[in-house]
Amino acid sequence: QVHLVESGGGLVQPGGSLSLSCAASKSIIRYGMGWYRRAPGKQLELVALIDTERSTHYAESVRGRAIISRDNALNTIYLEMHSLKPEDTAVYYCNSQYSQFTWGQGTQVTVSP
Repeated sequence: QVHLVESGGGLVQPGGSLSLSCAASKSIIRYGMGWYRRAPGKQLELVALIDTERSTHYAESVRGRAIISRDNALNTIYLEMHSLKPEDTAVYYCNSQYSQFTWGQGTQVTVSP
């Protein structure tokens, strides 16, 4: 089973930027990978996806403000977000495209003045 550890969250002012990392315990080279988030009182949302060919897809809510990338040698995926808004406040998680792995603890992102 692959275990995931997310990091890089924190308190950010509106309009700010942040970078998240997700380290996997085993190789993820054969998997499409995604960043998900759960905002208070809302369902889990797929934010960004990167497939095995490094094609990327983004939720409408973050398109143009987010960049997902992967480093297969490090078993790590990344999410850069810019122009952050209060509605981006959530716990951010990573997992495979089909949520095949054990969920990590996530990393809290809070966007507030």
